[in-house]
Amino acid sequence: MQSEPTTVCFAAGHPAFAGHFPGRPMVPGVLLLDAALHAAVQARQSAAEDQGRAVHCQIASAKFLSPVVPGEPLTIVCTPTAAGHTRFDISGIGRPVATGTFVFQSVP
Repeated sequence: MQSEPTTVCFAAGHPAFAGHFPGRPMVPGVLLLDAALHAAVQARQSAAEDQGRAVHCQIASAKFLSPVVPGEPLTIVCTPTAAGHTRFDISGIGRPVATGTFVFQSVP
């Protein structure tokens, strides 16, 4: 079951833009991955998975499809896969921005 879409927007004043890149800022991939991970964890908690247990997460794949500028609204959707992983899709205004897969494992 697909999660409810999560929206995020990185303000122009975010400290990451100071070095990424001066004069032509764009959202670093690590911020996109962090936002996707938070959305995936929230979706898993909503589905009552892993409650009360420590969980390890691995990025199985990530592809950045289009640059994102400061202030651009983004939508993140997380979907469980048949293999039990979590796929994330991030879209900007009228275009895909990033996609990938997280693998979650409970820690004994």
